[in-house]
Amino acid sequence: MRILLLFCLASWLAVGPVANTTFAQKKPKDDKAAALENAKLVTPATQRAINRGLTWLSSRQHDNGSFGPVGSYGQNVAVTSLAGMAFLSSGSTPGRGPYGLHVKRATDFILAQCKPDGFINVKASESHGPMYGHGFATLFLAEAYGMHPRKDIKAKLDQAVKLIIHTQNKEGGWRYYPDAKDADLSVTVCQIMALRAARNAGIFVPKNTVDKCIDYAKRCQNKDGGFRYRLVGQSESLFPRSAAGVVALYSAGVYEGPEIEKGLKYLMRYLPQGGLYHFGNHYFYGQYYAVQAMWQARGEYWKKWYPAIREELRRRQKPEGYWQDTSICDEYGTGMALVVLQIPNSYLPIFDR
Repeated sequence: MRILLLFCLASWLAVGPVANTTFAQKKPKDDKAAALENAKLVTPATQRAINRGLTWLSSRQHDNGSFGPVGSYGQNVAVTSLAGMAFLSSGSTPGRGPYGLHVKRATDFILAQCKPDGFINVKASESHGPMYGHGFATLFLAEAYGMHPRKDIKAKLDQAVKLIIHTQNKEGGWRYYPDAKDADLSVTVCQIMALRAARNAGIFVPKNTVDKCIDYAKRCQNKDGGFRYRLVGQSESLFPRSAAGVVALYSAGVYEGPEIEKGLKYLMRYLPQGGLYHFGNHYFYGQYYAVQAMWQARGEYWKKWYPAIREELRRRQKPEGYWQDTSICDEYGTGMALVVLQIPNSYLPIFDR
């Protein structure tokens, strides 16, 4: 952990203050007491659930380093990247720690899928929107590089970031494919998180790219505080996309203001309460972004949300250790759940506050 902190500091000093180039940086307010308080939130029962989940997920890695069942999501780059982030969240890094080999193999698999133009994708297992996969894969590579600065990771991470920058559309967002014809909030949050993670690792991101994304995300917010899917059509507010909208603003460096406050109040309507709220096929997606929003918000938002989702996920875990997701795959659901449960560890640089 000390090596990681020193590396992040060195990267920051090498490129100058974040606020003067692109993303605004939230002033640190945490102290040792707050860190200890967060650590207590991961109860012994929660840690046992995490351990079972990590054990199950580690058993699902294929020989080539990928994750995902045989079929439409086998060797999917988003699923593989989420699994890798679950292991990074436990404290393992590429080649080091209990799951260091799993992280290294996942990293090598993602690197092998990087195309000459920077696009990260496996055509045979892409989803309906391959830019989702590219965003998650770029985020994972940035986190892995921040913890283990390999030159081969940086070279391909550079290209992946450039592709995101060059495919931003005129509205300020991104869409399913690597072109600039359209945009939606769901794909956009994947890209801005990837750009933030890359910037944290010392990769250049133009200020204009971030500013346009902030403007797009703000225009997607409805009067009720929730967020719409696109600027044209599908205008209703829904919990999963609204959680993504708040995180898009946080990732772009917007930490306060009316948009953040209205968004958080909207999300609190959906505080997990005994497993009564599932939101169909987007359950893990929504909780993945919601817990990040509350982590950044701190205070009562965080104190109420994490224990609620912690207990809900513990109840939803299968005896074998996985979390079932019928819309994509169990590796996806398990990776998402593990990231949510381990956010108090604060090992991933993207979750630094």
